[in-house]
Amino acid sequence: MAVVEITTERFETEVLKSDKPVLVDFYADWCGPCKMVAPIVHEISEESDAYKVFKVNVDHSPELSAKYNVLSIPTLIVFKAGKVAQQAVGARSKEAIKAMLQ
Repeated sequence: MAVVEITTERFETEVLKSDKPVLVDFYADWCGPCKMVAPIVHEISEESDAYKVFKVNVDHSPELSAKYNVLSIPTLIVFKAGKVAQQAVGARSKEAIKAMLQ
């Protein structure tokens, strides 16, 4: 499954009401570390159907960034059953990001 940019309008349905864990990558196009994490997040999204992966552009969806207290990017948040289960700020290795989904 390719990584899809999610909007505020679809966030509740696709993320909070998901029956699977969801990894959300909060990023911006101008962010260097975000560009480093992007291919890793893309790889992870294609490895399993056991979870979903979405991206939130903080410039396009500032209300989501504020709601989840995203002050630095990239911020990776794993949601399970509609709640924040894991959160990490800054570039992470593939193994560290996958561990968040466990």
